[in-house]
Amino acid sequence: MRIVIALGGNALLQRGQPMTADNQRANIRVAAERIAAIAPGHEIVVAHGNGPQVGLLALQSAAYPDVAPYPLDVLGAQTEAMIGYVIEQELGNLLPADQQLATLLTMIEVDRNDPAFDHPTKPIGPVYDRETAERLRAVSGWTIAADGDKFRRVVASPKPLRIFEIRPIRSLVDHGVIVICAGGGGIPTMYDQHGDLRGVEAVIDKDLASALLAEQLDAELLVIATDVDGVYTGWGTPDQTRLGRVTPDELAGLDLPAGSMGPKVQAACDFTRSTGNEAVIGSLTDITEIVDGTAGTRVRAHWRNR
Repeated sequence: MRIVIALGGNALLQRGQPMTADNQRANIRVAAERIAAIAPGHEIVVAHGNGPQVGLLALQSAAYPDVAPYPLDVLGAQTEAMIGYVIEQELGNLLPADQQLATLLTMIEVDRNDPAFDHPTKPIGPVYDRETAERLRAVSGWTIAADGDKFRRVVASPKPLRIFEIRPIRSLVDHGVIVICAGGGGIPTMYDQHGDLRGVEAVIDKDLASALLAEQLDAELLVIATDVDGVYTGWGTPDQTRLGRVTPDELAGLDLPAGSMGPKVQAACDFTRSTGNEAVIGSLTDITEIVDGTAGTRVRAHWRNR
């Protein structure tokens, strides 16, 4: 079975952890163990988030005042390579020596007129207390939004339209290579008024990019791995209930946070509607059971037996 696995940010960095290289490698090693467990007999493609990492690079860039801060597309490319390198290495340490792996920098086209540019929603970087967030807003001109009881920088998150490297990705997967790609939602790019391809100051949602990737690779299963075991109704209340088998229409009426579960549900629905195949939202720790069909919130356009 061809499986696209979208790793959530918690697979790289636990909430509140210092963003050290050692912490990130330790988390990625755990994620690699889960993926390696289901790799035999399947074709695997791995995508991943990069919100904390691209935010950290932006802070580091801003700390060097002699040059203008590097744009988010360049920082996104750096994090794709950095995170992909560690995922590839940790998977390689677990899988048979003859298993080939490759990390591809992935450019993804967006529409320069996407309304998302007027309404930033995508959180990047670390969490701040209110005082620090307000200071950064004033000094850097950032857009800041609440994230639970903390605050984070938010940037535009335009819709992914086209994956430029889809043909080499497909070729590698067809030849049995485990591919790490579309990291952080891919590098956001668009054509300017002269027809030249340029980077964009934005971050594409990695779950929406993963859904597009899975669709264009004819994947049979899209796994959106996060830090909870599925989608819940009444989350945080005594009546919270995890959803099992659902359809996109049943999910359409849920009021879900735009910065967290909302894009995951949208991505799952987009994939199932466009392909007729299955998407699952669930915990990375349950990935063996997810692939076996016994865990997570499972989304299909139609279910014969409920």
